[in-house]
This record gives sequence, C-alpha cells and structure tokens, in this order.
Amino acid sequence: MDSMLSNIAKLHKIDEYQDLMWTGTFEDYLDTVRKNPKVVRSSFQRVYDMVLAQGNVEYIDNKKKITSYHFFRDEADGGRDAVFGLDISLMKLVNVLKSAAYAYGTEKRVILLHGPVGSSKSTIVRLLKKGVERYTRTNDGALYTFEWVIPQANGTTEVFASPIHEEPLLLIPREWRKQALEKLGLLSVDYPVTHILSKDLSPPSRYYFQELLRVHNGNWEAMVRNHVRVKRIVFSEQDRVGIGTFQPKDEKNQDSTELTGDINYRKIAEYGSDSDPRAFNFDGEFCVANRGIIEFVEVLKLDVAFLYDLLGASQEHKIKPKKFAQTDIDEVIIGHTNEPEYKKLQSNEFMEALRDRTIKIDIPYITKLTEEIRIYARDFNSKNVRGIHIAPHTIEMAAMWAILTRLEEPKKHNLSLMQKLKLYDGKSLPGYTQDNIKELRKETQREGMEGISPRYVQDKLSNALVSGKAETCINPFIVMNELESGLRNHSLISSEDQRKRYREHLSLVKQEYEDIVKNEVQRAISADEDAITRLCANYIDNVKAYTQREKVRNRYTGQDEEPDERLMRSIEEKIDIPEGRKEDFRREIMNYIGALAIDGRQFDFRTNERLHKALELKLFEDQKDSIKLSSLVSNVIDRETQEKIDIVKQRLIKNYGYNEESATDVLNFVASIFARGDVKSK
Repeated sequence: MDSMLSNIAKLHKIDEYQDLMWTGTFEDYLDTVRKNPKVVRSSFQRVYDMVLAQGNVEYIDNKKKITSYHFFRDEADGGRDAVFGLDISLMKLVNVLKSAAYAYGTEKRVILLHGPVGSSKSTIVRLLKKGVERYTRTNDGALYTFEWVIPQANGTTEVFASPIHEEPLLLIPREWRKQALEKLGLLSVDYPVTHILSKDLSPPSRYYFQELLRVHNGNWEAMVRNHVRVKRIVFSEQDRVGIGTFQPKDEKNQDSTELTGDINYRKIAEYGSDSDPRAFNFDGEFCVANRGIIEFVEVLKLDVAFLYDLLGASQEHKIKPKKFAQTDIDEVIIGHTNEPEYKKLQSNEFMEALRDRTIKIDIPYITKLTEEIRIYARDFNSKNVRGIHIAPHTIEMAAMWAILTRLEEPKKHNLSLMQKLKLYDGKSLPGYTQDNIKELRKETQREGMEGISPRYVQDKLSNALVSGKAETCINPFIVMNELESGLRNHSLISSEDQRKRYREHLSLVKQEYEDIVKNEVQRAISADEDAITRLCANYIDNVKAYTQREKVRNRYTGQDEEPDERLMRSIEEKIDIPEGRKEDFRREIMNYIGALAIDGRQFDFRTNERLHKALELKLFEDQKDSIKLSSLVSNVIDRETQEKIDIVKQRLIKNYGYNEESATDVLNFVASIFARGDVKSK
C-alpha cells in the first residue's frame, strides 16, 4: 500500500517541472528560436498574446461593436479576480497592448488606469501579473535567459546568472545582430524585433562578455560555447522574476535605488571599486520586472525623483543605475491612480512631461445592473454563505442602489433615473431605441466616475450576514437598512446633500422591490396552469366568435350566446388595451393563431407574452379574494385559506428561490400592502 507521502508526491508533475528547469547551450537555444520564434517576443507582445490566447467574443451594444476578452474572466483561478461590466475599458487596454506589440508608439508610454476607488484598477493589473506568471509556464509562453559559467583557478566553476533575465540573442554583437536575426528568420515574423536589434547587454553581462572574449582572443563562438548556458525562466512575483511592484512609502525611507538597484558595499572590498558591475545589486523593481510587467501602485503619489526614472524607462526603455551607463530594459509599465491624484497631475505644470508620456484609460464604476449583481453574487452565494439564506432580490436591490448613485440625472424630463437604469441594462421601454440610449450616454459628463463603491456594498452585505438581525435569512430590507445607516459615517461622502440624494435613491429601490414582489406573489397566486388554460380557452372562444360574428356555445347550458364582452375586456384591460384598440388586438390574436395552424403548430398562451401576463393578472384578481391574503396580517386564518396560502408559498419556494422563512416574510409584506389597499396591477 502506498504511504500518504507517496500519494501526495503523485500530485507533483515532475515532467512539467523538468521542462521548466530546462538548460542548454547557446546553439540549442538558436535551434529553439528557429523552430519557435515566439520565444523572443517583447514584453508587450507576450502580454498581448497571453490575452488573445484565451479567446474573445464580439457583441453589439447599442449599435457599438464590443469585444469581450475571456482572459479577464479569470477562469484559470475560478473567477476570483474576474472583472465584470468593463468590456469597453478593457478593450481600450488591449488595443494599447496591441499597438505596443507592433511598435506603433504606445510601447513608449506609461499605461495609467484611472478611476474612482474600488473600480477594479488594481484587480486588472493583478490579473495581468497572474496571467503572465501562468503563461510563461506554458509552451506558448516560454522564454529564456542565460547565465555565465566562469572557470576558477582552483578548478571549480562559478555561475553568474543575468541579473535582469536578459534575452540570450543580445549576446550577438550589435554590429552583426541584424544579419544573424535574418538568418534565424526573425525579420520575417509578424511582430517587429526592434527590442532585440536596438538593445545592449546589462553592465555585469557586458563585463563578463568582454573579459571572456579577451580570454578567447576575440573568438566569439568559442566564448559562447564554453561560457554561456541558456535556461528557461518562469515569471513569479514572489520570486521577483519578471514581475515588479512599486508602492509609494514614507519619503524619508525611500529613494530611487528601489527602482534601479544599489551598490553592494560588502563586495566593494572583494572587487576593489564601487563602479565594478559585480559590486552592484541589479535588484531594483525595474531590473526585476525586465521582460515582464511592473506595477506602480498609486503612481501619481510618487516623489518627483522617481518620476525621472519612470520617464526614462517608458520613453527610452532605459534606466540609470548609480555609477553605471544607461541600461536597457523591456517591460510593460502600468500604474493606477484615483481621481484626486489625477487632478493634481493636471494642475501641476512640472508634471507636463509625465502627462505627455502617459496613456490614460478610464476604469469607471459599472453602470449596468446585471454586471454589478455578478460582483456580489461571486462572494455572496449559497456555496460561500452557509447557514443563512439570502432571499431573492437581496443582492439585486443592493446592486440597483449602487448603480443609481453612479448615474447622472437624465436631461430628458420624461425619463426617470430608474427607467434610465433599466435602459442601460438592456430592458426595452416604449418610445426608446438604441439610438436614444447612445444619446443618453453621450450627454453625460462624469457618469460612472462618482457614486458608491462596490466595496461599500460588500461591507454592508457582510454586516447584514453577521449582525444577528436575521439568524437564518437576510432579505432586501435588512440590507437596505444597513446601506442607509452606513451613510452617516461614510468617509467618502462629503456633503449632507449627497447623503440625502443617496437616501432618495434607496426609496426608489424600495418602491421597485415592492413592485417586483407584488408581481411575484400575483404570479404565484395565479400559477394554476389548468386554470389559466381554461381561462385562455374561454377567452379565445369568445374572441373567435367576436371576430367572425358568431355566437358562443355555453358549456354548461348548451345554449348559444353572444360573445362575453365583459370577460374579454376584463382580460384586455390588464395590459392596457384601450376600448378603441380592442378589435385590432383581438384580430391580431386570431391572425397569430391562424399563422401557427398553417405551420402545423398549436396555439399556447405561453408563446404570447402579453396575453400570458393578462391572463395571469385576471386569474389573480379572481382568486385573491378567495385566498384572503390580507387576512395574513391579522393572523386569523381559516384552514381552507391556510391551505391555499401554503400552495402559494410552495410556488414561491419552487419557482422564485425563496425558502420557508423568506416566502412567509414576502407574503406578509405583500399582505400588508393589500391591507392598506395599495395593490397596483402592472
């Protein structure tokens, strides 16, 4: 029997490990390049290919073609850092990466993600860093560097790895590198190879190159055969390989050597000079991130001294280590900042050079309800939240409020903020086309750049779950109360007017919730399929007789009677068919039935949404008095009524996702509305 150690050891993919630890000669590497030119890609080319590798889908939103990249769904990590509702911003980011990959100029810029707090800026960068780590572990994303093998006087060898993970082809002298790349077929690949043609070795590699070339009397081939070992590298933020992160700290405890490296004073005694490249630690964040990605957290909070390094790194792709010549680097420089810091940049004339070298990509808050819901549903679901039932619409109402706080009031006086939210979410409203929705978006100034952060909503959902206000179930009212009470102490709300406006938005959400649950209870009460089928058949019989000027046979008396106008109008009025339009509507129904019959299909009320809704509302009106739902409030219910209510409750549980407690709560809530005579048919 295998031991536990053996069983665990079987999880280790040793073949994959050996592939990732591959080493070989420089000639082996040249063979690899010939077979797979992708290994020599620039940092931007590699990151762009990484995003494309996971596929994309195109869709039309308000007549605008949008590309959604699967990479940002974070499926490889179970969707933990998935980004929702920002396809347009992400499409702009990928376009910048594409332009940089083809050396169209954006490779010389700092990518700046700009937006309000909690809008996913750092999440997007984290996705790129995680993604490139995974990508370099695949065959498609493989890349290589080299190390120097130096014989010692005592017969041993010393190995010195390239400190900035340089491309091995940089070992080919620049004077004849272009001809060499042509022989390797690299000048005819899709991507340009300017990142190889124009760069020099780092100071330590240049030192060993010259010393070892001197040993071999200028014989370059002998030098690389005997002293260069190529190895595969895998990017890792934890191991500080290919991924760097720089975060502003206290000015007194930070200097620019954190970006470019510093002198190793211990080795000065060994090598005799602080300008010897072997006595310098090339371990600053720019060095670490070479050939990969460097993230600048809150980049605009950097001291001006750091910005000079940033400008050279972006525009020239060079850094200036202390006491050494400018050193070539190749990396994606991406930073993120909030609104106040960006406003400072705009008003600071000394920062003009940085503004000129920056590509700003706005990362706003989501303004589409279904996408905002996905943010909260990722964390607050039955899998993650155990022992507490989250009633239907709880997350939806919280998300709806968050969206309302971010929307600008529509300039059209006949459109409410809630209607605007629904239009943005893809719902159709009479009189509004896709062109109208485009106009609505264009007329806004800062929509999505202000409002409530998803973090605030997540915090309040968490409070609702642990506060003890509901031991086994939370509902929208518990969460909305949490959202409202938190406004008093919200650190980012600057004025009482803003608090008042956000409370008004909560009132809109509560009204919307009332309408939703009233509709659900109505549908649960009228969800008797047999009863709807009978009512529909009766309606169709009467409509047929009416349109064909015939009589209807009474099923009980057997007598022929005039069509039941009262019945037909009681159904049609439920969907606002006016008296003057009743004949058109009835003929429309009969034509629809006739068209189905020609195709050999039978009419079913479910296929006509308007008629289905009218029949449900009519049946609800007929049944609500027999159920006496309003008597729930008084707690005096006879057995027959209780049985009917239990049936409705089971329909709510089965069809709408309630549990016993939340179904009872919502019935009591709707019953209280009935009790005050506040029932409005939709």
